[in-house]
Amino acid sequence: MTQAPQTSEENIVNQPLIDEMQDSYLTYSMSVIMSRALPDVRDGLKPSQRRILVAMNDLNLGPRAQTKKCAKISGDTSGNYHPHGDAVIYPTLVRIAQPWNMREPLVDGQGNFGSIDGDPPAAMRYTEARMTAAATAMLQDIESDTVDFVPNYDGSRQEPTVLPAKFPNLLVNGTTGIAVGMATNIPPHNVAEVCEALIEYMDNPDIGLADLMKVLPGPDFPTGGQICGRRGIIDAYSTGRGSITLRGKCHVEEGRAGKRTIVITEIPYGVLRSTITEKVAEGVKSGAIKDVAAVNDASDRKHDVRIEIDIKRVAN
Repeated sequence: MTQAPQTSEENIVNQPLIDEMQDSYLTYSMSVIMSRALPDVRDGLKPSQRRILVAMNDLNLGPRAQTKKCAKISGDTSGNYHPHGDAVIYPTLVRIAQPWNMREPLVDGQGNFGSIDGDPPAAMRYTEARMTAAATAMLQDIESDTVDFVPNYDGSRQEPTVLPAKFPNLLVNGTTGIAVGMATNIPPHNVAEVCEALIEYMDNPDIGLADLMKVLPGPDFPTGGQICGRRGIIDAYSTGRGSITLRGKCHVEEGRAGKRTIVITEIPYGVLRSTITEKVAEGVKSGAIKDVAAVNDASDRKHDVRIEIDIKRVAN
C-alpha cells in the first residue's frame, strides 16, 4: 500500500510546524556549538575547560601553590560554574593535564593521571592538581576588567565569557570538537614558533603565507613523529582544510652476534603505544609479518616511548 502525496494545501497547513522545527533545530545547534563542543577562538577553550581554570584560579592554585585534591576542584567547578557532574568535569581536567595530549599542559597533575597506553587515571579523591604557568598566563589580569562577565547558571556569582589569554592556546594546544553541523580539528604547534609568527604578523599584517611558514613551518605534536609531505600543511593553512599524514620515528640498533633491532622512539599523535606492540605481535602470530623475532615495549621513565622490534638474522 502506497501513501498518497501531500497536496499543496496540506503543505501550507504544515508550513508553520516546519518553520518551528527549523527554528528549534537552529537554536539547539547553536547552543551545542557555543556552549559545549567547540572552543572560542580567542582563548581556544571549551566552556568546561574554561570553567575548570576559573575555579582553580578562585582556589589560588598557581604554579607555586600547594596542589589540591581533584575532587575539590571538580566539586567547586560543578557547584559554582558547570553543573554537569563530576563524570564530565574530571575527565576534562585529566586531559588538559596529560603531556601526551597537550603540547603545553594547562594543569600540573600529581598522582596517576593515566598513561599514553590508554590506562585510566586514578579516582579524583586520590589525585591532586594545580595550574601551570601557561594556564596562569591565560588568566592574567582577569580581575582588571579585561573581559566581559555574565551571571553563572544560578545567578550566585559572575563568570568570564572568555579568558584574557596572553598565551596563544588555540594554536599551541590545538583542539578537537564535534558539534551539530560543525566540527573542528586543529593540530598543536610549537609555542616558540607560534609566538614568533605572531610577532611577524603584528609587524607586518599583510605578510604572505610563504613568509609566515618560514617561522611556523607546521604542526608540532607532543608525541613527536614525522609529517609526510608539506602539501597537507599548506592546504590547511591556506584554506582551513587539509589532511596531514603522520608516522612514527625509528632507527636500527646493532646488537651482539649480528642481532638487529628496530627501535621506535616517537609515535603518531593520538595512537596508543600499546596498540603498536599489539598489532605487530598479531602480525607475527598470523604470519603476515615474517621477519620479526620479537616485539617488546621497553618504555620507562628515561624513555617515554621505546618499542623494540627484534629482527631475524636472515631478514633485510
